[in-house]
Amino acid sequence: MRGKQAKKRKLEPDLKYKSPLVSRIINSVMLHGKKDLAKRIVYTAIEDAAAKVKMDPMDFLNSAINNVKPEMEVKARRVGGANYQVPIPVNPIRQETLAVRWIVNIARSKSGSPMSQRLTRELLDAYKKEGDAIKKKEDMHRMAEANKAFAHFRW
Repeated sequence: MRGKQAKKRKLEPDLKYKSPLVSRIINSVMLHGKKDLAKRIVYTAIEDAAAKVKMDPMDFLNSAINNVKPEMEVKARRVGGANYQVPIPVNPIRQETLAVRWIVNIARSKSGSPMSQRLTRELLDAYKKEGDAIKKKEDMHRMAEANKAFAHFRW
């Protein structure tokens, strides 16, 4: 690594659910500093999706995010003039970050309906273990599995 590692900032839990995870999703959805709009979008999406599967909103959100969290990823390592994709385990904080990022980016990339509906659809797909976010996780695991021979380059 080059330079200093960034210090971890403590994220304040959101006011409604008292959850840092919801706060992280709100910050990820937010564009141009419009936090109230992002809160409205996220709360609507979580409540609508949880109502469709008749669950508590926080239990629903936790299970949806847990379904998308990757266990392994590949990182490029340069060894002797060659680049290898080396599989490494993902730490829990990064797992959550990647899961939230994938869900929000996929919801943002779709078009034709309001963001809250797109986010609802993505959360439901994640809960049911289908959709683009799950596909992204499986692709990452497939890459790690295919490059298992280079695992000894991990350090």
